[in-house]
Amino acid sequence: MNVFEWLFTATLTIGDQQVLWREIVGNAFGLASALGGLRRKVWAWPVGIIGNVLLFTVFMGAVFGAPNPVNLLGQAGRQVMFIVVSIYGWVAWVRHREASGVAVEPRWASWKVRVGLGVAMVGGTLLLTPIFRALGSFEPVWADAWIFVGSLLATWGMAKGWTEFWLIWIAVDLVGVPLLVSAGYYASALMYAFYGVFTFIGFLTWRRVQLTRAR
Repeated sequence: MNVFEWLFTATLTIGDQQVLWREIVGNAFGLASALGGLRRKVWAWPVGIIGNVLLFTVFMGAVFGAPNPVNLLGQAGRQVMFIVVSIYGWVAWVRHREASGVAVEPRWASWKVRVGLGVAMVGGTLLLTPIFRALGSFEPVWADAWIFVGSLLATWGMAKGWTEFWLIWIAVDLVGVPLLVSAGYYASALMYAFYGVFTFIGFLTWRRVQLTRAR
């Protein structure tokens, strides 16, 4: 068995639960990407993409024969979305670094953008909930839709350099932890709980950069 076969099939037993190592490793890459984002490093984007590929196979458990045969379509779909938006963010940060010497300069979004983000968050959740339900996503489906939409907006905000993107992640984590626990994805739920603290630190860090630059 090579390393790829092992990574795809290996599990960790925690009590009476089987947790895929893919879920653990994928979330570890996600955490590394978040750390890179906090430090405004370009490598945050490709590292995150690797984690997204792994987690896509995890959240389509009924398709890939995972120990937990539950499909979280919003969670799986957002991994695909992450990859697409991350490519955009990767290119944008590289170009900005080449032009100014830094990958991104944190700034506040305009009030118009903030209102648009709020409308998109609520409206997107309402729009996707019946679609995800019809496709057989795990209940409560609105939570899965909320996480999907929030993740899209937060990733887009990170690519744009809007400091508010950290606050959107906190809103995602508050819903994501109970959903993942109820669906049996304990490694991801634990990581979401940690992300909640981490994203608050990220918000303060980017805000500090803004204040330092303004002096």
